[in-house]
Amino acid sequence: MKRVLTQNLTPGMITGEDVYTYSDQLVIGKGIVLTDATITKLSYYSILSVMVEDNVAPAFSDNNPEESSYNEKLRATPEFKKFKADFEEETEHFKESMNDIVMKNAPVNSDALFDGVYGLVSNNSGNGTYPIFEMLHNMRTYDDVTYVHSMNVALINNIFARWLHLSSDEIRTATLCGLLHDIGKLAVSSEIIKKPSKLTDNEYAMIKEHPSSGYRILRSKNVNEHIINAALMHHERCDGSGYPLGLSLSKIDPYARMTAISDVYDATTSARSYRGPLCPFAVVGIFENEGLQKYDPGFIMTFLENIVSTYLLNTVRLNDGTTGQVVFINRNKLSKPTIQCGNDKFIDLSKEKDLEIEAII
Repeated sequence: MKRVLTQNLTPGMITGEDVYTYSDQLVIGKGIVLTDATITKLSYYSILSVMVEDNVAPAFSDNNPEESSYNEKLRATPEFKKFKADFEEETEHFKESMNDIVMKNAPVNSDALFDGVYGLVSNNSGNGTYPIFEMLHNMRTYDDVTYVHSMNVALINNIFARWLHLSSDEIRTATLCGLLHDIGKLAVSSEIIKKPSKLTDNEYAMIKEHPSSGYRILRSKNVNEHIINAALMHHERCDGSGYPLGLSLSKIDPYARMTAISDVYDATTSARSYRGPLCPFAVVGIFENEGLQKYDPGFIMTFLENIVSTYLLNTVRLNDGTTGQVVFINRNKLSKPTIQCGNDKFIDLSKEKDLEIEAII
């Protein structure tokens, strides 16, 4: 039996223990064969690692599903290729800056950090076929997972802040909160963060301390208080089930509440080594089914409504093989829109218990 980081889990692994949240809520029981859905659920609950059996379920041993044609088409577009090149260049600059801050005690140059992210948004936010979110989740730089994830969360926070109609100064703060929220992980050895084999108890404890480490790194820097709080509180949940302090809604910094949503959305939708990114409707469904009370109610509904609206008129495939076009968003069940199949057939997924969107095609 071994302890594996959630980011390194793959379908077919078998849980070796009951998995609980920090507030002792059972997430997944012992002996469960992990699937994409259960791994995504673990990310949703901010579970950092799981004990798994040494053996793997036989049916999953050679599991390497084909990527959807949607993602293949996306990665072939000029706009994606440009975004990828810009993103990788900016991520390298960000990596150098973060290492200087953590290893050399360098000051935080907030203007330079924000300008880098803003350039990505402004240079790649034209009227392209694919949303910038989809381009983000097709990034494949696994060796630098902390830096790539932080860049993603910064970009998501930037767009999220615009959806909330925040001021330019507030958008800047939200962007920097996303960029620096995981800086505490850089105080942990990269060998531990990327370790594919069993973690020791001490290694696991070090990873679990990353919000507090981020707080300690940033509190001595000349940065906005909201940025410091986002590093400390991005794993807190509004129902008190988060960590490290178990805070409830009124005590969590609003920018940390925003960053928590962006952080989980990126973690649950990003591509993994064995598959492309998950369908956004599946992830929205996880938010709806696992309890919206964990997030700021105004923030989370604005976020999810804008995410699904992005895919209006897109062609999708249902889990029964039916294909159709998203023609209407059901506000009471955002993950289950109405689909038009052909000229005169409409399927209201909110009224279909066993039907759901499997992929965007």
